[in-house]
Amino acid sequence: MTEVKEKGKAAKEASFVLMRVTTQEKNEALRLIAEQLVLDQEKILAENQRDLEAGKKKGISPAILDRIMLNTQRVKGMIDSIYQLVELNDPIGEVLESIEKENGLHIQKQRVPIGVIGMIYEARPNVTIDAATLTLKAGNAVILRGSSSAKFSNMALVQSIHKALSKSKLPVKTVQLIEDTSRDSAKELFRLNEYLDVLIPRGGKNLIDTVVKEATVPVIETGAGNCHVFIDESAKEEMAIDIVLNAKLQRPSVCNAIESVLIHEGWFMEHGKKLLQALHDNGVQTVGDENVCEVYPDAERATEEAWSTEYLGLSISIKVVSSCSDAIQHINKYGTKHSEAIITESDEHATQFMLGVDAAAVYHNASTRFTDGFEFGYGAEIGISTQKLHARGPMGLQAMTSSKFVIHGNGQIRN
Repeated sequence: MTEVKEKGKAAKEASFVLMRVTTQEKNEALRLIAEQLVLDQEKILAENQRDLEAGKKKGISPAILDRIMLNTQRVKGMIDSIYQLVELNDPIGEVLESIEKENGLHIQKQRVPIGVIGMIYEARPNVTIDAATLTLKAGNAVILRGSSSAKFSNMALVQSIHKALSKSKLPVKTVQLIEDTSRDSAKELFRLNEYLDVLIPRGGKNLIDTVVKEATVPVIETGAGNCHVFIDESAKEEMAIDIVLNAKLQRPSVCNAIESVLIHEGWFMEHGKKLLQALHDNGVQTVGDENVCEVYPDAERATEEAWSTEYLGLSISIKVVSSCSDAIQHINKYGTKHSEAIITESDEHATQFMLGVDAAAVYHNASTRFTDGFEFGYGAEIGISTQKLHARGPMGLQAMTSSKFVIHGNGQIRN
């Protein structure tokens, strides 16, 4: 039996045990994981350094190296997210609907675990902790398959999780890592219908497109982030510039950072040079349309491809538009249905934008960087879904559940 099938079988067996564990037992396991991460932090950071050194030798880009990199602050963030997760209500057993039939049948629709969740992801080792703890709290087993670029980090983190689970009442095999990072192991995971209930890809567009195309297991897409800010004609200058700089620079390598700015022509004529200069002063390379290049010679002329590009670094595309409707049309054509923002003092345009843009999260006068499970109060986040079934936006605990109907009777039969 291959590693993938062996771990799939073990995860399925663990999932049947997890259906019956209590909230107290799950929370205790989470606390143990958090405590173990503190104890093992030095080893985790050392293994992460091995990944970083290997990545540099392979010529991996600085943006991807930033995603791989762990430090004491990021490990603390993982630990804090686990403790926040402990404090969240357990969704399992929640009654979603209750029906009393005339014949005496009592029908309830209740939240239950999905079962076994597969997670295939690139670069970020923090996903190992987020996925493991979130699925655990919702009563699921999880099979993790990270990329070779973070292999040593992921192995160290899962070793810590297993140490913690061995002290808990949950099966150690609740969380499993596929250590074979070859394409063959990925393909096998795509078709592990016998054991997997759902597969969630988290990474770049190529990974997500490949999983959606090749998987026979049901997939929840967590999309790439070609996110936009639209600066409307009435936008306040300082607010608009601050939001654009934050949305681009606060952490350029993540999916909720913006990649494009659309600017109303009236605002651009009055304030455009100041925004372009602010981006330049912060090391951002501008790719612009003819209007931008005319007033800012340092800008590179945008091609059609530029409007679809997720730069994940210090580059940004800028286009001048004539109306809110034009901005909406552009975003719906080139966006990835992730996070989009409008900066405006017009309530009418804000409403038009937020109703008209097809995205998981839409913002009025705020940075797109808030599209995050932790920021939304979900604790750990398994990803940001850009599809419309079964979940959309940051996926917290409720997104990790399904439902079942529980019917109580006293001898009813159907005529």
